[in-house]
Amino acid sequence: MKLGFFTMPMHPPGRDYTQTLKEDREAVILADKLGFCEAFIGEHVTDVCESIPSCLAFIASVAFETRQIKLGSGTVNLPNNHPAQVAATVAMLDHMLEGRFLFGIGPGGLRSDMEMLGNLDRDRNAMFVEAIDQILAIWAGDAPYKLTGQFWNLSTERTLLREAGQGVMLKPYQQPHPPIVVTAIVPHSKGLVAAARRGWTPITANFLQPHWAATHWPMHAQGCELGGHKAERRDWRVCKSIFVADDDATARRYAKDVNGPYGFYFWNLLTKRRSYGNVEIFKHDLKLPDSAVTLDYVLDRLVICGSVNSVIDQLFAFREITGDFGTLLYAGHDWADPRLARRSMELMAEQVMPAVNAAYSRV
Repeated sequence: MKLGFFTMPMHPPGRDYTQTLKEDREAVILADKLGFCEAFIGEHVTDVCESIPSCLAFIASVAFETRQIKLGSGTVNLPNNHPAQVAATVAMLDHMLEGRFLFGIGPGGLRSDMEMLGNLDRDRNAMFVEAIDQILAIWAGDAPYKLTGQFWNLSTERTLLREAGQGVMLKPYQQPHPPIVVTAIVPHSKGLVAAARRGWTPITANFLQPHWAATHWPMHAQGCELGGHKAERRDWRVCKSIFVADDDATARRYAKDVNGPYGFYFWNLLTKRRSYGNVEIFKHDLKLPDSAVTLDYVLDRLVICGSVNSVIDQLFAFREITGDFGTLLYAGHDWADPRLARRSMELMAEQVMPAVNAAYSRV
């Protein structure tokens, strides 16, 4: 099992934005140094807590300060962007990273982004499909382009000057295009079937109860069968909120306190979900009343924390429920205490994962 990283990120609104950007960059650079295999970065335009408006711009800022880690958009929210702009920027970034780019895509989940960018009441799934189809057509095709859709019409027919380069789009470094990754946040996600049918690979979000996370693999496998692809457990990424400390008491104080950084993270998500009456993803039993989905309940069930040995045991128990998967994505959280946050990543990479993989190699 490989170790990766995923950050939205999520910071308390009172924190200095310049500083949190530095810490977000430092976390990715540290993950690279520690041997994490990949890091995904989220994007949200209208949120001072989820505070990276362009994951592609952020990735560009660490492209030349990292060496081996693959960097992924997590995700580019396609209905909020023009397909031609995405195609060109991703192609450039793929060249900057010389193939270390992973193209995470989605329809977007932040409702204020949808309102601000004019698609709150539109069919965002249809916009998502049209956008990625047009992006792939640009990369596979040649100028002059003429792509007609319901939401976007793309063309350089009237202005093409091929000999001068005008009207010609950039191609990615990876051919035919960077690997495409999608994130799923609901049980039994039908979107995973459609994605797998097209050869795309899944990320299971860290908001889901373990037995709901387990429902994602059958959906991915079903889509692979429909698309004529081989379903490989190693292609499945599962994200999890984890905190490792040198002792259990420190870990619990940092990661289980409702006033701590993990507490703020899940309070924020829970508040947003509750605002439009949708907290089911946090429940271990859908019969549970919404009022029972408290912050203490969520932290208790969705955060793995403790000393090295404790976290190892909890990861074994988690994987017993989900089944095998290829990459564990360590979820990034606010660095309320930078020393402890760095130490957690170090312990995860240098002690927890080697012990987990050694144990599985003996099975």
